[in-house]
Amino acid sequence: MDIYSQKSRWKLYLAIAGAIIVIVSVVYTNYLTGQLAQEERRKTDIFGQVQVELNEIDDEDRENCNYDIHLEILRSNKTIPVIIVNDRGGIDGAKNFGDDLDVDEEFLKKEVERMRQEGFEPIEGFAYSVYFKESTILRQLRYFPLVQLLLIAAFVLFGYMGFNSARRAEQNRVWVGMAKETAHQLGTPISAILAWIEHLKDIRAKDGEVAEVLHELQNDVSRLELIADRFSKIGSEPKLEAINVYEELEKCRAYMERRAPRKVKFHFPDTEHIPLHAAINPPLFDWVIENLLRNALDAMEGRGEISATVSSDKSNVHIDIRDTGKGIAPSKFKTVFQPGFTTKKRGWGLGLSLAKRIIQEYHSGKIFVKDSVIGEGTTFRITLPKTSEA
Repeated sequence: MDIYSQKSRWKLYLAIAGAIIVIVSVVYTNYLTGQLAQEERRKTDIFGQVQVELNEIDDEDRENCNYDIHLEILRSNKTIPVIIVNDRGGIDGAKNFGDDLDVDEEFLKKEVERMRQEGFEPIEGFAYSVYFKESTILRQLRYFPLVQLLLIAAFVLFGYMGFNSARRAEQNRVWVGMAKETAHQLGTPISAILAWIEHLKDIRAKDGEVAEVLHELQNDVSRLELIADRFSKIGSEPKLEAINVYEELEKCRAYMERRAPRKVKFHFPDTEHIPLHAAINPPLFDWVIENLLRNALDAMEGRGEISATVSSDKSNVHIDIRDTGKGIAPSKFKTVFQPGFTTKKRGWGLGLSLAKRIIQEYHSGKIFVKDSVIGEGTTFRITLPKTSEA
């Protein structure tokens, strides 16, 4: 199992764990709210019965009996909103809606009507009915799972953003350090090889066969110098130039076609097209195109076609590189640009990751898999800002 499969599985496991936490929280909170609702109902029943009893007492009994306990029960309710309605539909009293609302008869009548429409059954007494609502604490407790879910989601989101930013910054430092160190390490042997070439030219100046070999060696060393120059530009601000995209693509085609199997056909646009200019750094841009072409050659296993098309709109130039290779599964369209992802037995999985960095960070463009069909081929698209000729 590769690292990205493991990453996807861990995301799934974390999502399942989060869902379980939320479900348990909701179930437990519902249990608590149910218990609290029952307790409030019992208290309200007692409150209603006491209220009814007090309202049914005649004046003679009121003078001869002690009703301190009844009054204390009524005063003890400080959370449950209560409305007392007489048999004529009038409001005889209310409590715990708020100082202003407790005496607002219009508001209280609307509340009673709303509760009736919802099917609420009041506590009935002689010529009185007691209506009550859930307490503020109970209502808040019902919304607690949602609040908890939002807080957990916010914590996870900001945590992910923070860790992702730190990881990306660390990757950038690794990329830059590795690239510059590679360029530095290549510098010494390249200089030495150049010196040996010049020495051989001097001592075997009249040997035609040696001269031919030295010419090829010179070409290979020039290629190594280009590679070292590319690595040295990673991490620094590259100089962008207004370059004709058709001509730059033709240079890449000419270089790669000489090194491709004969059964691979290249179809690139003619350089005679009306020039389309984009702000690019030629060494880095060529690196991206060559990487895409190498991947295409690997995917076709020595037989097939590679084509390039160029189009544009008001602000961008679009370059499509298509092959007739194995294709890429839709689930891997983004994964192929991740560092370390590769389908090759000897691949490092860095090529497309570097290509994405070069296009997005250094050229302010985009690179992505435009489309792909397993067994038929893949099309990569590069989008670059259009510019006028310098």
